[in-house]
Amino acid sequence: MKKITSVLLLILAACGQGPDAGKPGASAGPGGPGAMPPPEVDVVTVKPTVARITQDLPGRLLAYRTAQVRARVEGVVEKQLFVEGSDIQAGTPLFQIDARTYRAQLDAAEADLAAAKAVLARYQPLLEIKAVSQQEFDAAAAKVKQAEAAVAKARLDLENAVPPAPISGRIGRALVTEGALVGKGEATHLVTIEQIDPIRVEFTQSYADLMRLQQAVKAGKQKKADSAEVQLLLPDGSLYAEKGRLKFADMAVDPNTGAVVLRAEFPNPRRELLPGAFVRVRFPEAMIDDALTVPQRAVQGSPTGQIVMTVDAEGKVSVSPIKTGGMSGGDFIVTEGLKAGDMVIVNGLQKARPGSVVKAVPWMPGAPLLAAPPAPAAPAEKK
Repeated sequence: MKKITSVLLLILAACGQGPDAGKPGASAGPGGPGAMPPPEVDVVTVKPTVARITQDLPGRLLAYRTAQVRARVEGVVEKQLFVEGSDIQAGTPLFQIDARTYRAQLDAAEADLAAAKAVLARYQPLLEIKAVSQQEFDAAAAKVKQAEAAVAKARLDLENAVPPAPISGRIGRALVTEGALVGKGEATHLVTIEQIDPIRVEFTQSYADLMRLQQAVKAGKQKKADSAEVQLLLPDGSLYAEKGRLKFADMAVDPNTGAVVLRAEFPNPRRELLPGAFVRVRFPEAMIDDALTVPQRAVQGSPTGQIVMTVDAEGKVSVSPIKTGGMSGGDFIVTEGLKAGDMVIVNGLQKARPGSVVKAVPWMPGAPLLAAPPAPAAPAEKK
């Protein structure tokens, strides 16, 4: 009886129906119900599009307008009238310089003017009766003019004892302290005001690149970009929300750098951009019809050049060497190696190996990177 039982067990094991058949966790062989599904990867389907060739050029932010407030009269600073780093309007008083001397000079000048006018008033009827000469009358009138000029100067000096803001903008730190003597022999620099909305960015473009672009446009390979709109890349690599406009292009080439200076303006309503910061300007160069583009994150470097990972209709992964011919925003323009309809992996490259099988899903720009598939749960321990 024992021999018969052993023979039956061997037959059942050979047919895959042993004593453990049907239990959870039993494998049904490769590709069977118990096999892991292929990993998902995000792909883009390459298709012809109108691409705008862009170039990211280094630049530096500059204030739209800058004003250096300087002392126009000599005196001791009595009081600072503004908050450093605040936004102020044109005409706002900034400092109070000791004005007692200038107030006394104005009083004296006004007294001299009153006296000169009194003399001229007395001479007027005397001139009509020939009691004074025309020369004496003219001299009295000239003294009135001189006195009026002295009053105007004294009044201006008194006004300059409270220097105002010449422009609206953000005021920097005070360069003098209360009690400091300013304006003695020089126009002392008191503070700087910068208008930063809008804000300027100055950048350079290689003259060689400019000539190459012009030749490509003349040859009909590319079309000149129809917009002066530019974008700004912040130091962290993110794109600034506001778009700018190209306002100036120099007519000469810098002999030291071989580049042309350009300038653009950007709105800065939230004062996020500050003068002096280094940024990159995304500058439109030309347009290409029926261009093939792929996201920058899909392109990898290799010892032989640039490559992308592609997926065929059966889900099989392969390596495709490519050549690129510039940027269109955040995408590479592909000149060789791809054709319309190819599926290029954008997310999940770490799970795609040449020859492996994956599940391709459409890539949604802005979606987070695909997470690795969770590990299978361990079978519950038998009590």
